[in-house]
Amino acid sequence: MRQIILDTETTGLSVAEGDRVIEIGCVELLNRQLTGNNLHYYLKVDRDSHPDALRVHGITTEFLKDKPSFAEKVPEFIEYLRDAELIIHNAAFDVAFLDNELRLAGRPALREHVLEIIDSLALAKQSFPGKRNSLDALCDRFGIDKSSRTLHGALLDSELLAQVYINLTRGQDALLMDADETPSTTNVDTRREDLSRIALPVIRASAEELAAHESMLDGIGKETGGKVIWRPDPAQAAAG
Repeated sequence: MRQIILDTETTGLSVAEGDRVIEIGCVELLNRQLTGNNLHYYLKVDRDSHPDALRVHGITTEFLKDKPSFAEKVPEFIEYLRDAELIIHNAAFDVAFLDNELRLAGRPALREHVLEIIDSLALAKQSFPGKRNSLDALCDRFGIDKSSRTLHGALLDSELLAQVYINLTRGQDALLMDADETPSTTNVDTRREDLSRIALPVIRASAEELAAHESMLDGIGKETGGKVIWRPDPAQAAAG
C-alpha cells in the first residue's frame, strides 16, 4: 500500500480571505515503511504572510520571491500523489487550501487525484478522546523526538506525522514491538522454494496404534452415549 503523509504552511488561516499555500511537504510510506521518496516545495505567492502565521513558520515573502509558483509544480505534484492514500492532520484545513490552489491552476479537486484522504486528527480523537491531540501532543505521547521543531515546517511536520500515524494505527503490532520500533520486513527471507519434486513419505499407523485408537474411541463412546463423530460407521459407534 502506498501512503503519502502531507502537510502545508500557508500565509494565514482563511482561504475565503485570499490566503495561499506557501509550502508543501510530503513523505512516502510503502507498506508502512518510509521510502525516502519525499516531495517538498516552497511556493511563491502574491501575498504576504499574516504576522501570526509568520511567527509560526518563519517563511518570509523575501525568501519566497525566487521560488516557483504552485501552477508550475502542479503536474509533478499531482503525479506524485496519484492513487495514493493521503494522510493529513486536521485534513479539512489543508484540503481546503489545496483545493483552492488546484482550482486556480485549472485542475480538479484533491480527492479526484488520490485513493482516499485520512484525517489523522480524527484517528487520534478516537484513540484519545478528551485529550490534546495536536502534533506536538501526539509526539510527546508516543515519545517521538521533535527537538528540531523550533518552527513549523511542512516537510519536518510530515516526517513527524508519519511516525505518529504508524503508532496510531499499529494495532496488534503494539503487543510485539517497543514504542520506538516500526514494523520491518527488511531481514525476513521470503524466497519461495519449489517442493513439487519432493516425495513426502506416508507413515501408516501400526496395528497396535490402530487398536489403541479404537480403545480410546470405545471409552469416549461410553462417556457420550455412543456419540463418537470420528467413527463414520454408526454401527461401530453403537457397538462402542
